[in-house]
Amino acid sequence: MKTSEIRRRFLDYYAQNGHRVVPAGSLVPGDDPTLLFTNAGMVQFKDVFLGTDRRDYVRATTAQRCVRAGGKHNDLENVGYTARHHTFFEMLGNFSFGDYFKREAIQFAWGFLTGELGLSKDKLWVTVYKDDDEAADIWINEIGIDPNRLSRLGDKDNFWMMGDTGPCGPCSEIFYDHGADVPGGPPGSPDDDLDRYIEIWNLVFMQYDTLADGTRVRLPKPSVDTGMGLERLAAVLQNVHSNYEIDLFQSLIKAAMAVTGCTDIENRSLRVIADHLRSSAFLIIDGINPSNEGRGYVLRRIIRRAIRHAYKLGCDQLFMFRLVDSLVAEMGEAYPDLGKQAEQVKKVIRNEEEQFARTLENGMAILESGIAELSGSEIPGNLVFKLYDTFGFPADLTADVAREKNLTVDMTGFDQLMAEQRIRAKSANKFKLDRDIDLDLAGQTVFLGYQSLFGDGTVLKLLRDGVDVQALSAGETGMVILDATPFYAESGGQAGDRGQLSTGQSQLKVTACNKLQGHHLHQVLVEQGSISVGDQVSGQVVREERLNTARHHSATHLMHAALRQLLGDHVQQRGSLVTFDKLRFDFSHLESVSRPQLRAIEQLVNQQILANTAVLTELTDIDSARESGAMALFGEKYADEVRVLSMGENGFSKELCGGTHVERTGDLGLFRILSESGIAAGVRRIEAVVGPYALAQLYQQDDLVVELQQVYKCAPEQLSDKAQQAQAHVKELEKEIQRLAAKQAAAMAGDLETKAVDVGGVKVLAVQLKGIDTNALRTTMDQLKSSLGSAIIVIAAVNDDKVQLAAGVTKDLVGRVKAGDLVRELGALMGAKGGGKPDMAMAGGGDVTKLQSALDRAEPWVREKLGA
Repeated sequence: MKTSEIRRRFLDYYAQNGHRVVPAGSLVPGDDPTLLFTNAGMVQFKDVFLGTDRRDYVRATTAQRCVRAGGKHNDLENVGYTARHHTFFEMLGNFSFGDYFKREAIQFAWGFLTGELGLSKDKLWVTVYKDDDEAADIWINEIGIDPNRLSRLGDKDNFWMMGDTGPCGPCSEIFYDHGADVPGGPPGSPDDDLDRYIEIWNLVFMQYDTLADGTRVRLPKPSVDTGMGLERLAAVLQNVHSNYEIDLFQSLIKAAMAVTGCTDIENRSLRVIADHLRSSAFLIIDGINPSNEGRGYVLRRIIRRAIRHAYKLGCDQLFMFRLVDSLVAEMGEAYPDLGKQAEQVKKVIRNEEEQFARTLENGMAILESGIAELSGSEIPGNLVFKLYDTFGFPADLTADVAREKNLTVDMTGFDQLMAEQRIRAKSANKFKLDRDIDLDLAGQTVFLGYQSLFGDGTVLKLLRDGVDVQALSAGETGMVILDATPFYAESGGQAGDRGQLSTGQSQLKVTACNKLQGHHLHQVLVEQGSISVGDQVSGQVVREERLNTARHHSATHLMHAALRQLLGDHVQQRGSLVTFDKLRFDFSHLESVSRPQLRAIEQLVNQQILANTAVLTELTDIDSARESGAMALFGEKYADEVRVLSMGENGFSKELCGGTHVERTGDLGLFRILSESGIAAGVRRIEAVVGPYALAQLYQQDDLVVELQQVYKCAPEQLSDKAQQAQAHVKELEKEIQRLAAKQAAAMAGDLETKAVDVGGVKVLAVQLKGIDTNALRTTMDQLKSSLGSAIIVIAAVNDDKVQLAAGVTKDLVGRVKAGDLVRELGALMGAKGGGKPDMAMAGGGDVTKLQSALDRAEPWVREKLGA
């Protein structure tokens, strides 16, 4: 049975048993800074399990793509050397949110494995938590599992916790027995880590809540979270012992053989390449680009590790990007975005391959330099780590170079530094659950703001400093939660509304509006009177701010569509901010957007504004919305009923969005881009304005043109020529200054030669010069080094009570004296810091009153160094 069929049959089975088939979540967890990557199927449902989110279904099933290559869950170093470790894998799962529990979860799992897939019951082994008699009873007395094929295990293996606090519960795992000809023992035995018994499914029964003090209380609605590795299941059904022997991996491995020239299909490096190709491609389509930090750094390590293994196979050409088409052929049907973004994936991988080729060259230069300075025959661990961690230069490549030069490598020191790095990474990514505020409110706030800027509601809860109160009085600040409100709560990048709440005699200023657990939290200052729980209040949003915020939000949709049309479908939102006075939009793109491209984007958006088409809103279910072509934005969470916003001619823009918008595109008036910049590797940012703010920007530019006309005394069309002429004149003056400085330096050098003293055949000169800048100081240094011959020179200049100290050593002496050592020695006497090359170094700052003492130290220091 092919891997693709197993995936389909799993989802169909649970759909037939009342489960909603939910699309896989992004590999980048939305709004979850506690996780580096999505590493399990339950990640997209975490808020549901915590009770801070609700869905319109209580049963779900998914095929979730996962990455474990950083943070707490990191299998990167094991890939290629074991039969089942991957950086990327697919997890099949079914979930119950307070609906069914242990009995049904076990029955469903057993029915799928033995009924749907036809696995022999005698080949399956199960485990339960040591104290979970309920699960054991179900397995033995209802399912009929042989008691001799059931193990009871402890907290380490069979008790699952989301974090230090929060939902948790016992597990029941299902293992497959590969047979007596494979070494290993059953779960719980001394040799259970061998390959005979392989875990294929974990059923988690979340029935407790761990509190901050460590105590556990029963959840009112126990839930189920299961996870089964697709690759492991495929290995079982295809009767192979290694995941790399299944059809999907065999296809990718053969493609890797073709491009690398390797003829040994069992070579471990081919497994690494196949695995890393999958994780790299799927991380890229989810918006990650190689960089030197965070998720981008992990992607860079994955790609470069694959390149390194190709290098081991003797392939020193660009190769990895050529494998993308083979991956699309295997997984493109299940994940259509892979095919749609294949060209972008190739481009990103190829760029990284080209850059790593340069990294190898640079790394070799640094390594060779380090080897040249060795006092012994061992390359120190800190150099190996620096090359690996800072420059991406593989440690095993350092070891290869060492062997060629009959050197050893301090791998113990390297491993210690790597261990320290892992501890830091683990600490940075430890899951912590924030439960400071629990509203304990059913339902959610009804938003009235789509229809009106006014609306009435009832006060459900009041908070002051995060604590429930019954009333807020004049002068106090706090949060007001209503059952209905016209105030938009900050979400989806759109800022929350501001305005007023009133109760007749009371007036409250709303300074912001946020959302928590489905409710709108109005941050208020009570300006007059008081407000109490149960009061009826009237709300009024600031009209102009809301209108201009809506203009900028609608403009964001039009610009997003224009970017994709003009730059490519790889463009995806990576963050946004919409306020009443501007919009900020971050998107995935490898290169800066040129000025002509920005102008084309402006023109395309303004064409849609001039068309003045109606902005259409449709409420529909999430699946229908996606099928209609509506774009779901990166990192956003959507309910099952969503708003689809369509605007522009011929379906120019169609997105899922819960924000507020204009009624017609013409309401935007005018669209202007203010700036374009890079904010991270592969992420660009555009800031723009519409409506009255765009008009104000044009006025500002007009005023600037008028001011420049007055300066240059010319017509507007002559400004460019006048500016270029002025710039050329400035450059000529700068050249003249340089010529005069050179003459001055030559004259100074001639006068200073007589002040040099002879120290063992070396001319030593330490002087202070007045009225020269840094350029003149350097020029004078060069003149003196040329005229004095074998010399060591120190020149100091003081400008605006700031010291500039330069030390120079002629090339024949750099083997005996380093300019950097000299400038540091003198700088330390006056509190100045600096450094540089062996023949020229500089220091700045320090106490000017101690300058002469520093200069007086130069000659004795040189004598000590030269032994004269």
